[in-house]
Amino acid sequence: MKEQLESLNSLTINFGEGGMMIVNIILAFVMFGVALGIKTQTFKDVFRHPKSVIVGILLQWVALPAVTFLTTMVLNPWITPMVALGMILVASCPGGNISNFISSLSKGNVELSVSMTAVTTAFAPLVTPLNFYIWGSLYSAFASVHNDIPRLVIPFLPMLWQILLLLGVPIVLGLIFAKYFPNATKKITKPAQVLSILLFICMVIASVSQNYEIIVNNIFYIAIIVLLHNGSALATGYFGGKWAGLPEADYRSTTIEVGIQNSGLGLVLLFNPAIFPPEIWHGHYGGMLIITAWWGIWHIISGLTTAFLFRRKPLAQ
Repeated sequence: MKEQLESLNSLTINFGEGGMMIVNIILAFVMFGVALGIKTQTFKDVFRHPKSVIVGILLQWVALPAVTFLTTMVLNPWITPMVALGMILVASCPGGNISNFISSLSKGNVELSVSMTAVTTAFAPLVTPLNFYIWGSLYSAFASVHNDIPRLVIPFLPMLWQILLLLGVPIVLGLIFAKYFPNATKKITKPAQVLSILLFICMVIASVSQNYEIIVNNIFYIAIIVLLHNGSALATGYFGGKWAGLPEADYRSTTIEVGIQNSGLGLVLLFNPAIFPPEIWHGHYGGMLIITAWWGIWHIISGLTTAFLFRRKPLAQ
């Protein structure tokens, strides 16, 4: 399996300068659309009812990357370092922009879901590069011992700076727009969210179409890895919330929030040569790309399936 996955190292993505500008605009639009749904009242509610939100954020920011790191250690005999780093990158991203909708389908606490998405998205410019640096460096040290590979360079400052530009600016603009133009915000929020999902799908198709044969040859193994990783994420949100003593509606939402990641952000970061310079990574991060791209497809399927299972069971009174 590991030998088969090594072929992903030859996977290349080349959008060119014009293509990269379009990709960055897509991400900026997606984050602007997410920010439209964030209200300042949401942050006030976090302090009024802090327990569930704090538990949920800790599960997202701390537990999920830690569980992912342990998963990569367990799977190390069968996966490549680039695949493992792709898993860590996804786990470092904030909650996905469809998590609130799926939380609603799950009969979870939608307010909690919105609060978690708002907080993790707002702080993503700092938390995402920090988590990827910490856990990626730990895995690099582990893999260099067990796989006899060169120590990988995990970018922190380049990623921090680029994410501040790519995420920070559109998020701030979205918050300002939502505050001063509430009527327009109500009209465009849902269309913006739908459009952002369609744009993400187009981005995934564009990224994989250049390497169709390589991906087809590895899709079975990638699907198994993402299935296990996403399953561990959903389990982290479910059991973490349940063991913390949260109400059932709340731990349904933490399940969805921790299991639905903004993998589109991960893809855009990988596409950006300022963050992952080809001369340092030698262009060999195809495993990261395909893991991140498949996550973006699979977590929608697993999220809807989880919502269906939750809906079959009435909430405890």
